[in-house]
Amino acid sequence: MAKLPSNKTIKDLAELLSDTGLTEIEIETGDMRIKVARQGTAVSAVVPAPAPVAPAPEAAAEAAPAPTDHPGGVKSPMVGTAYLAPEPGAANFVKVGDTVNEGQTILIVEAMKTMNPIGAPKSGKVTQIFISNEQPVEFDEVLMIIE
Repeated sequence: MAKLPSNKTIKDLAELLSDTGLTEIEIETGDMRIKVARQGTAVSAVVPAPAPVAPAPEAAAEAAPAPTDHPGGVKSPMVGTAYLAPEPGAANFVKVGDTVNEGQTILIVEAMKTMNPIGAPKSGKVTQIFISNEQPVEFDEVLMIIE
């Protein structure tokens, strides 16, 4: 059984939320995941990390580590949640093999309850997608490759 985090750890994370203006922080260490979220004035939640699940064979290519220095890499301009489709149940903006035009919306990154459309930085063919729908993303993380 995993050791619960100290109150100081949770307080430090809650303070970090206030200092940065973020609404939630999630960290994972070993078999424990700690999520501290601010909703109104509440700060909460410690949950055990789920067991790792092997990706489906067809998703394995999408789960490969993203090259950080690829010239066609499309990087996240912010921390948030990536959406590959304009709304639940809709088709994705793009899929591997699609040809896109510069400026065409290829995904959305939600940050602080604001939906931010991300346009293709150049025209070309989508050769790899490294994220899944509704996946948290970090600033400067490579999300897909357009060649």
